Amino acid sequence: MPPRLGVGFSLHPDLEYLTLTREIIENEADYFEVNPEAMWRPSRESVQSGAAGDFARLERNDYHRLFYQIKERSGRPFVAHGLAFSPATPIERDAARTRAWIERLRDDYQSFQFPWMSEHLGWMAIDGLFSVLPLPFLYNNETAAAVSARMRAIAEIVPAAAFENNVAYFHMEDPELEPDYLNRLARESNCHIMLDLHNVYTQCKNNGTSARDYVSRLDLDRVIQIHLSGGADSDAAWLRSGRVMRLDSHDGAIPGEVWNLYEEFLPKCNNIGGVVVERLNATFDASGVPALRDEVRRARDVWRCAFA
Repeated sequence: MPPRLGVGFSLHPDLEYLTLTREIIENEADYFEVNPEAMWRPSRESVQSGAAGDFARLERNDYHRLFYQIKERSGRPFVAHGLAFSPATPIERDAARTRAWIERLRDDYQSFQFPWMSEHLGWMAIDGLFSVLPLPFLYNNETAAAVSARMRAIAEIVPAAAFENNVAYFHMEDPELEPDYLNRLARESNCHIMLDLHNVYTQCKNNGTSARDYVSRLDLDRVIQIHLSGGADSDAAWLRSGRVMRLDSHDGAIPGEVWNLYEEFLPKCNNIGGVVVERLNATFDASGVPALRDEVRRARDVWRCAFA
């Protein structure tokens, strides 16, 4: 069972963001979530040799030092949330990049002692090609084997590994089957689920399905952390049909429907370690900080009611 950390806050590698949210960082957050890749850069030797992308060796960057200073000064825990380990990619199809990534994560763990690490479910890298966002996958044995191998590789470094339910704007399978397949992945990988409630809300709104039903079908005992965030609706002019899609853009207030899901299902997550309020950097100015602070406080109020 993971430690119960409380309500956390995401740190981004952006000095303006860190300055704007200093009050929240110093006075509101029980712990912090960081993206490991944000603390890396290609090594000088890799740059000099012309190696790049999949074949670059990686080293610490300046944000590694800054985040470590925050850890030391605050005395508060850090957890890791990866963006690009590409859980649904077979390791043998992404071997060089995976080796460099694992080497860095081992070093990060020595510094930050993450109690757990989560990673976006989906695939982003294969055979030297790379996408910006995680792509959907088939609900089959091959995907399960790839995810299991990646989750076990993470679990060899940190005490607990988890995958985050992704947002897909198109599907390779019937989206109604997704919760059951996520349960299978967690079971076969012997790992946890990082439950992003805005991801659920977004995907179900776009599909015309029930977010409440989706969450109720998950094995909530596997949930190690919850993400709370907001988003926006797309511009009707983007699609020829004029259809408006919900976007997981992390640039708006947490919707009421997401708060409702959080309040209902948090008490049923018996092994949860924490909740993180997310907001993308460069999506607000000083006038938006009080509302973001209030979201952290509201998340904490619900947490205390659930686990008083």
